[in-house]
Parts: sequence; structure tokens; C-alpha cells
Amino acid sequence: MSNEIRVFCPATVANISCGFDVLGLALETVGDGMVVRKTTHPGIRITKVVGQELPLEAEKNVAGVAGLALLENLGYQEGFEIEIHKKIKPGSGIGSSAASAAGAVWAINYLLDTPLNRTELVNLAMQGEKLASNVAHADNVAPAIFGGFTLVRSYHPLDIVSIPAPKALYATVIHPQIEIKTADSRKILKTNITLAQGIQQWGNLGGLVAGLYTHDYELIGRSLEDHIVEPIRSILIPEFKTVKEEVKKAGALGSGISGSGPSIFALSKGEKTAQRVAQTMKDIYETTGLDFDIHVSPIGTEGVKLI
Repeated sequence: MSNEIRVFCPATVANISCGFDVLGLALETVGDGMVVRKTTHPGIRITKVVGQELPLEAEKNVAGVAGLALLENLGYQEGFEIEIHKKIKPGSGIGSSAASAAGAVWAINYLLDTPLNRTELVNLAMQGEKLASNVAHADNVAPAIFGGFTLVRSYHPLDIVSIPAPKALYATVIHPQIEIKTADSRKILKTNITLAQGIQQWGNLGGLVAGLYTHDYELIGRSLEDHIVEPIRSILIPEFKTVKEEVKKAGALGSGISGSGPSIFALSKGEKTAQRVAQTMKDIYETTGLDFDIHVSPIGTEGVKLI
């Protein structure tokens, strides 16, 4: 067994409109890199962060916190060094903290000959998410570790369900260069919903899962509706309504807020349509004066993986 590995840690889209805190998907071509190596020095040492200004102290870094939780869980007495090559901007809404937390626990587990299963790794990676957002949510770290689409069926006990994705399904994501912190975005949410809102949301969640299993792209599109969180969070995102309307005209199945925002995602059938959707997003945001990034990616079926 090697004492050092390099891993790819995928970006993720959480909530996927109708699945607040329970649904997520992994992107195949967007993500961070990480180098993890065994050391005889106890604990976790973050030796380098490239691409972003993030803490090197393990207790203040989501990768360090998740890694320390794993070592404590196993009672492991030695330690690991971690290098993080950050390509996902913090506050982007595509799982920056989740990529670091998931990558750390996956890599350490691999170097220890995989004593923990993927659900156990998600549970530990959630401790990193708690540092980032004050809430130990799994909708980003679950797809980052499992790959593909995932459903968090239960948090107590943690129960993760993998959902197959149609091969022709592509995600387009635009990230306006404004930062919306997950912790702040959660504060504006209502804590109560009406029964009518719940019924609409449950119907869409069931429809989306059914559409993914049956490769029914029209059903997937009809189900990408959020009647609870999107109406509140969308006011923080410039041109959100315009993007949502125009990408549909460009052929997208549907769209919504990626995680807590400000990124906006759209799902499409086929790369050609996904690229047309990306151009539509670009045309809209070029009129705003804001800097932005656009990503087009298939669904990442593997999650964290060796590179």
C-alpha cells in the first residue's frame, strides 16, 4: 500500500431544486486536487493550500476537521499530511468545503486500506461541513463520496441512497463572482412551510427520482421546481429569473440554485444542449458587469477518485 496518493475531489450541486438538504449530484470535470501522505507525527497537518487563502491549522480547515474526526473514530495514533489544490472557490455554491472534507476522509481511508464504508465516510466528512456552515449536512459530501446522484433518506441514522443518472444528462453551472456564505444563506430561510407547499415539494422530489431511474427526461424537467427555498434565496442572485427563463428556451430540462448559491445550475439532455445553455447564461451575465465562471460537465459517477 502506498504512503502517498493524489485524488480528485469533485464539485457538487446540492438540493437540485426540490431536494433541500437531501439531494445532490457530483460533477465529472470540475473539482479540487489533493495530495495526502502518511506521517509518523500524530494528527493532521495541512502543509499547503494552493489557489485560495484558507487556514493551514487543521482545526480551522474543513479537510483537517474531517480528517481528525476519522482518526479519532479509528483510534489511529499516527497521522497524515494534506496538500489542497483549490479550484472550487469558497462560497460558490458548488461544494467547495465538501470537496475538501470528502477528499480528506476518502484519501485517508484509502491509505489505511479502507476500514470504513462510504456512509461512514460521509458521516465524518459532515464534521467539516459543520465547521463551514454550522450545520452538519450531507447533500454535498454524499455525492462527492458516492458519485452520481445521491439521496439522504435519513440523517438519524445516516442513510444514503445512490440514484442512477441517465448517461446523456449534463449539468451547466454559472458562478457569478459574488460570495454567498452557506451559513448566512440558511439564516434567511423560513422554518415552517404550509401543507400545500410540502405536497408540491414531495411530488417533485418523487418525480425527479422516478425520472432519473426511468431516464424520463421530460419528467426530470417537470420535477425541477422548488416552492420553498428558491423563492427566498433567489433574490440574492443577480438575473436569476432571467437565466431560469432563457435557459429553458435554449433547451434545458430545468434549472435552479446550486446549493446556497450564487451559482445557478441547469440540467440538459446531451452536451450540445448543455453548451447552448452555457452560451445563454454567458450572454445574460455579460450585461451585468460581474465576473463569472461557467462549467459544463457530465454527471460524475465515481465521486472522489485517484489521479
